[in-house]
Amino acid sequence: MDIGSLIADRRSSDVISCSVDGQVREAVRLLASKRIGALPVMEGGKVVGIFSERDVIYRLAEEGDACLARPVGDVMTSPPITVDRATKIDQALALMTKRRIRHLPVVDGETMCGFISIGDLVKSRFDEVQHEAEAMRDYIAHA
Repeated sequence: MDIGSLIADRRSSDVISCSVDGQVREAVRLLASKRIGALPVMEGGKVVGIFSERDVIYRLAEEGDACLARPVGDVMTSPPITVDRATKIDQALALMTKRRIRHLPVVDGETMCGFISIGDLVKSRFDEVQHEAEAMRDYIAHA
């Protein structure tokens, strides 16, 4: 299965994002209110970075709460690591594991068309394994 299949029923307009110029404080509030771990950071209609819980923790440890008044662009992880719709789920999982990240923007050229988490990929893979196991049980029962 590929990423395109995973996001097929999602609207890109539903992706929650923040601006490169927004304050870290506001991005943190958005993460907390939506109970999410990361946001794609947008500038001029393009994804230019990822702002995550880890970014906040690292900056708080370095400079204290002064970082909350900084622009997201100063704190985000950039450039973003991205995938496209054709990327296989196993490839995306391997990329996330290798790079130690938990979120990936899905892009079509330079346009973001989705945002996935490692949880989305693990659930998809788990559902696939369950389906395969059920098919095998059915095959064995009727052989």
